[in-house]
Amino acid sequence: MVTGLAVKINAHEVLVKQLKNRARKKEYGFIALASATDPYLPVEKELKITREILKIILRFHFPLHVLTRSPLILRDLDILRKIGETAVLPVKLETKLDSGVITSFSFSNMDEKLAKIFEPGAPSIQERLVTMKRCKEEGFIVGAIFMPLLPFLSDSEEHLDYMIKTAKEYGADFIMAAGLTLFGNGQQDCKTRYYQALEKHFPENVPKTKVLFGNSFTPSMEYQRELYLRVKKLSIKHEIRNSVFKK
Repeated sequence: MVTGLAVKINAHEVLVKQLKNRARKKEYGFIALASATDPYLPVEKELKITREILKIILRFHFPLHVLTRSPLILRDLDILRKIGETAVLPVKLETKLDSGVITSFSFSNMDEKLAKIFEPGAPSIQERLVTMKRCKEEGFIVGAIFMPLLPFLSDSEEHLDYMIKTAKEYGADFIMAAGLTLFGNGQQDCKTRYYQALEKHFPENVPKTKVLFGNSFTPSMEYQRELYLRVKKLSIKHEIRNSVFKK
C-alpha cells in the first residue's frame, strides 16, 4: 500500500468562490480548519497553503475555528488577530463569543512517553500547551480537545483530572473529550497499527481492549457513557465548560 499526503494546491481558488457567494448572501458561519487533517502539518511551513486560506477568510470576514497540534500556528498570529477582530458572527452566537477566532489543541493524553508511542512525529505535549497559552494571551477562545482518549491508558479519572487541570492552567476556556475509534484491517489502517503498538508496549491491554470494542469500531455504549460522566464531573470540579460555546 502506498501512503502519503494529497496537497490541495488549488484550495484558495475554490474557497474564494465559495465564500464570496456565502458573504453576498450574508450566510456567515464558522469555518473549521482540521475536520479532516491538521492544517499545520510540517509541509505547511514551506507551502503556506493554510496561510493563504486564512487571508481569504479574513477578506470575507468569516469566523474561524482552528484545531491543531502544531506551534506553527503562531506564525499566523498576525492574520488570526485581524480575523478575530473583523469576523461577522452568526446572530445566535453574538452573545456567546468574545472573539471571531477559536483555537483548539488536540491531546490523546498528557504523558510524554505515551505521546511518543501513539503520536510519533507530533509536537510534544509541552509545546502544545505553551502554544495554547500564547493563543489565549492573544485574546482568542481556546480549547483542549481530548480526542481520542486511549482506553486503559489515558481515560482514568486520575489522568483525566490531570489533563483538565493542566489545560485550564494553560488557558483553556473549554475542553471536549471522546473515546477512541478503530477502523480497518489493512496494514496502514488505524486499527491494525493501534493493536501493533499495544502488543509492543502494553500487551496486557490487548485482550481487554478487544473485549471493549467487540465487533464495533467504537467502544461499548456503557464505556462511552461512563467516560462522558467522568469528564463532566471533572469539568465541574475544575470550573471549565465542556462545550465550545457558553451556555
